[in-house]
Amino acid sequence: MKSLGYSRRMATLATAAALVVGGLAGCAKEDTGGTTEGGVALIKAGALTTCTHLPYAPFQAPDETGKVVGFDVALVDLVAKKLGVTQEIIDTPFEGIKSGSDLNAGKCDIAAAGMTITDERKQVLDFSDPYFDATQALAVLTGNQVKTLEELAGKRVGVQGGTTGEDYIKTQVEQKSLDIEVVSYKDLAAQQQALATKQVDAAVNDLPVWNEYIKNNVGKVEVAAGFDTGEQYGFAVKKGNAELLKAVNESLAAARADGTYDQIYATWIGAKPTA
Repeated sequence: MKSLGYSRRMATLATAAALVVGGLAGCAKEDTGGTTEGGVALIKAGALTTCTHLPYAPFQAPDETGKVVGFDVALVDLVAKKLGVTQEIIDTPFEGIKSGSDLNAGKCDIAAAGMTITDERKQVLDFSDPYFDATQALAVLTGNQVKTLEELAGKRVGVQGGTTGEDYIKTQVEQKSLDIEVVSYKDLAAQQQALATKQVDAAVNDLPVWNEYIKNNVGKVEVAAGFDTGEQYGFAVKKGNAELLKAVNESLAAARADGTYDQIYATWIGAKPTA
């Protein structure tokens, strides 16, 4: 009986050992990241993972097939090509992007979300060279004669939460003591829907996104006024990720030099300003 018990115990130990080895083998198959030939460390081998917040056309939005396309997407594709990998896009709330938490948690390598470079965001993110000059715009339903914020006294103005557009309007309302109710929405789609359904009397966001909306909704909405806030967009990487930041800036510089940037701009934004 002792011999039989010993054999059973040995069999049990052997089985356990096999499970451990199998488990280790399984772990070995997990993707633990990779490094490109240029020495850029990525969270996933063979991919440049991008965090963005959808939809935000024409910078990034799903097309009719569900594929995410846009101005930002095309520019980051150039970075991926330079690194010899392909871009993979993750849709995530903007708060996690601008706070740096998504990058710090290893959720993505780069953030591309039509994001304005600000001193506050520089504290938690490393930004690329600016790749787009942005302007805020006041949109209203077609036929509305409003041209200024002052004319919206007693009205509701929609903004996208967590954006510089929200900051700008709230500051203007406070500084000018305007009788305006500022209503924040979680994303661009919700904000645009609120304007279209008259939940708000006007809405403020970046000019290109309103131009895109107007192009796809002819006769429904128009831009009543623009606010030149001097904003510029930048791509962001985790603080201290100098290798990837260098690759991003080199890709942007090369695209500007060989005309690729102008071609992408014309495709997604329109005629490039000459000034």
